[in-house]
Amino acid sequence: MLPVTNDAGPDSAQAIDHVPCRYRARAWWDGRLVAESTAAVRVTEPGRSPELYFPTADVRFELVGAAGGQAVCPVKGTARLWTLDGKSPAPRPEWEDPEHAGGDGLVDGQDAVWSFTEPAPGLDWLAELVAFDHDRVRVEIVDLVAGEDPREASVKQFPNWGDAADLIDMMDLRAVGERRQVSAIRPFAARSVVEASQILGQAIVAAMRHTGGRRVVSAQLTMYRVADTRLPLEFDLEDLSSGRTFSAVLVHVSQDGRRRASVNMLLDVTAADVFRHEDATPPVAGPYDAVPYDMSVTGRDLRVVDAAYNNDSNAPVGPPTLDAWVRFREVPADPALHAGLLAQFTGHMSLAAAMRPHAGFGQDQAHRTLSMGISAIGISLHADIRADQWMRYHHHSTFVGDGMAHAECRVYTEAGALVASFTVDATLRGLEARFHHSDKTAI
Repeated sequence: MLPVTNDAGPDSAQAIDHVPCRYRARAWWDGRLVAESTAAVRVTEPGRSPELYFPTADVRFELVGAAGGQAVCPVKGTARLWTLDGKSPAPRPEWEDPEHAGGDGLVDGQDAVWSFTEPAPGLDWLAELVAFDHDRVRVEIVDLVAGEDPREASVKQFPNWGDAADLIDMMDLRAVGERRQVSAIRPFAARSVVEASQILGQAIVAAMRHTGGRRVVSAQLTMYRVADTRLPLEFDLEDLSSGRTFSAVLVHVSQDGRRRASVNMLLDVTAADVFRHEDATPPVAGPYDAVPYDMSVTGRDLRVVDAAYNNDSNAPVGPPTLDAWVRFREVPADPALHAGLLAQFTGHMSLAAAMRPHAGFGQDQAHRTLSMGISAIGISLHADIRADQWMRYHHHSTFVGDGMAHAECRVYTEAGALVASFTVDATLRGLEARFHHSDKTAI
């Protein structure tokens, strides 16, 4: 998207945020590497997709093309444009909804590179930086930090949602009273709906902290209204019982004065084994033999066994199972956050497992021809969690019909120990049946 911002208020320049990108960034055009840098800058502007700016010295202008004139942005200043010659190697990502793409007010063929040669006051840091239109140029981030084994590397296409540190910050609720905690917000222009499993994970964090670190052994989420990523979530905790070993806590999740979900939890101080057994893990390829999948978060490594996860409705059919390995690079030493991060991923692949045996259906149809979403998740945590070590999510869809889908799933360590079991119930129906009530309540 070209560098013109339509909404120019008195504080617009101050609302533009910029942070260094800690990863190597690259830009590709027509099969050519036109920029590569370890000093790129992520720029975020309210209501727009983020942009990645490269230092001028790291751009290969001899491969970019001819200068194509200027554009004036009332917020950011005057930009020089370059015209790209050739064919773009990558279309718009399937998950990016054009309805949420920012309007630039400027249409100019192949002008897809710009640099603010005369930045507006207060934006001097924009000088000597160059951006690429990520709808036309493939901009990507190499998710690897210094000192890591090269096997840990994966590539994330930009614009991405953010970093694992941003996700952890969102899970790290802020106490605003004895029984109320509030989440930070992180809007993303491509999608404004909060995932149900994120709310489950946040509620687990809230309850474990509220009870002094007792481990959640059972939690049941019911999601009855859609939540918006642009507004904070409020978690109100009600103590149902509190004994020497067990606590029961009910968490109501609200936003903008309306309840969105409820989570009923049982927590325990745990005890020594009397005897023990656990469900054995079905054998699958390990994390480094699985295929990296880009789910738009750096600092979180996601790898899918046999590359079986695909949003494409034209993908080959297969059994109603999916196995994925997940690991976060860095997580604070807080058991509540580790448990919450495990729960946060429980809503990501069960619907894909349900669709996998059925030709012509995929998650690319979500909110277009199909209405789908998580309605309920039930999870049992069997052990202390380490989200900074490999976790294997085994998803198995047991039933689809009557507008609903059900999955029974497990989470194992890399060594094969069972650490969590969860079930997912989701709506899966034609888009015309998306709402059943006049108040647009999601069911």
